Amino acid sequence: MSVFEVVAILLAGLAAGTINTIVGSGTLITFPTLLFFGYAPVVANISNTVGLVAGGLTGIHGYRAELDGQGHALRRLAPASLLGAVTGAVLLLVLPPKAFEAIVPVLIALALVLVLAGP
Repeated sequence: MSVFEVVAILLAGLAAGTINTIVGSGTLITFPTLLFFGYAPVVANISNTVGLVAGGLTGIHGYRAELDGQGHALRRLAPASLLGAVTGAVLLLVLPPKAFEAIVPVLIALALVLVLAGP
């Protein structure tokens, strides 16, 4: 691993964490960066997800005043989020890596469209 690769991945992670805290979608920076440096899509996905957890937790702390009184939304959305996360994790583990490699470009494009079309 070169110094350039380490610095590039570090900067991508910092940018993604900042973006995730403000609007979400930081994965659109880190995941392609990891793919660019030759990491397998499954490894890049897992590394990306684990790496952005800290940013999510600090974002929750930073926005705690705005989250006050949002317990009803959390109770309504958490089950769907958990179901989606578990389903995605199971599929990632049981499907062959080639299946994930085939769907990754579609998922990234869909995420990009949703970010651009969102409010």
